[in-house]
Amino acid sequence: MLRQSWWKILSFVLLMYTCTWGFFVPIPVLDDRLQQSIRNLFFHVPMWFAMMTLFTVSVIYAIKYLSSQNPVHDDYAVEYARTGIVFGVLGLITGAIWANYQWGSPWSGDPKQNGAAIALLIYLAYFVLRGSMNDVDKRSRISAVYNIFAYAMLFPTIWILPRMTESLHPGGLGSEGNPGLNPNDTSSQMEMVFLPAIIGWILLGVWITTLSIRLRLLTEKKLVNE
Repeated sequence: MLRQSWWKILSFVLLMYTCTWGFFVPIPVLDDRLQQSIRNLFFHVPMWFAMMTLFTVSVIYAIKYLSSQNPVHDDYAVEYARTGIVFGVLGLITGAIWANYQWGSPWSGDPKQNGAAIALLIYLAYFVLRGSMNDVDKRSRISAVYNIFAYAMLFPTIWILPRMTESLHPGGLGSEGNPGLNPNDTSSQMEMVFLPAIIGWILLGVWITTLSIRLRLLTEKKLVNE
């Protein structure tokens, strides 16, 4: 039992560490630019890492379904995508809170914000597409293909286009005078919280998804028996 649940225990420990020491770890003085809001780094950014990890696992199972036609692979793809959207929304919310303090508005039309919103809308359309079809096999096949498309769109909307334009986020063309967080703004002490936070949030996302998959499979089994 313990061997099977070690990663769940690790997730709990890492997140408890993040949610406690993250509020006490010394932060660098940055000319009053970020002040205490820099602690959102332990929540906002790891949400995106978790989202990308969950979407990656989802598209892997979508590809597996196309090659195997195993409905279980489709179930896995759906639930990982669903949890990925949850973490994406949490990333937007935590980012909006940070932006409201740092930039004076929760939504400033920054390319990174717009790209993230578009990416999530594309994934939400994945579930709209699934809900529009009654044929199970057709729904699974078309959804798997769309899943691959949605995953491919993550890269231009979140990682490529925002770096080609002026952006308040790190990495944009305006990063030299960026009032937001630059890579050099962190300290080694903060990294000791940031890295565990990434692992903890990713493991929590996987944990939530495994519970969703178990519930989905039990529901489908019940429907078949009826």
